Amino acid sequence: MRGRAAALGAGTVLNALSTGVGSAFAIDVETTATVELDGSGRVTGTVVDEGDADTDLIERCVELASEAYGDGASGGTVRTESDVPMAAGLKSSSAAANAAVLATADALGADPDPLAACRLGVRAARETGVTVTGAFDDASASMLGGVTVTNNEEDELLARNEVGWDVLVWTPEERAYSADADVERCANVAPMAELVADLALEDRYAEAMTVNGLAFSAALGFSPDPAVEAMPHAAGVSLSGTGPSVVAVGDAADLDRVHDRWSERSGRTWRTTTRADGAHIL
Repeated sequence: MRGRAAALGAGTVLNALSTGVGSAFAIDVETTATVELDGSGRVTGTVVDEGDADTDLIERCVELASEAYGDGASGGTVRTESDVPMAAGLKSSSAAANAAVLATADALGADPDPLAACRLGVRAARETGVTVTGAFDDASASMLGGVTVTNNEEDELLARNEVGWDVLVWTPEERAYSADADVERCANVAPMAELVADLALEDRYAEAMTVNGLAFSAALGFSPDPAVEAMPHAAGVSLSGTGPSVVAVGDAADLDRVHDRWSERSGRTWRTTTRADGAHIL
């Protein structure tokens, strides 16, 4: 009983830490999960090229998906490999969870509803402590593709749309874990988060992400300088998730100018695009 699936990374339009409302957009980087079920009662996880990575999330995803799509018996192995940098604000945990759930469903011969599968991964993230908000915004963008706006307190999808942006990402060497974010400081920028939510629900995603980036860079202690450098050229730019990556969107030619500036910084500056097709069984 073997299954494989892939899910997407994502960038942030609105961080949900302040108000519980969040928004994210899928980008063209993937995490692939391979699940082999044996009914042994124990799930063992492996993250390729990350030997010391915590595997509790993907193991719990297999357990929950086995209950949802099978006879409840779990056990076996789950292995993920990813183009999504870990702990970089690009939704690596959501992508891994979605891929693990879908791969388990594939192994069991199920055809799951995407949002229901997404909610299983969100539940696993909460139960294993890898998220503060539940990350339904991130998980829904990874699962459905396009840009989503969600109420993370209710796991409710408020809106989904498709965008066609070129994307530029600057990922510094440092790492930041969502579960370690200062929630109290983020609560201080709730008025700005409410403004960002209004903009996102009006389909003004690029403007929304720029306001979000300035507000949450301040709240989370990151320099706004990369975003300020991008603003004259990008349609939108934001700190992604709880950092440290910064993501700019717009036309390829305009982002070339941002690339020149960001490439002078330490870390990695790289190009990708948005994706509208979402997670899928392989």
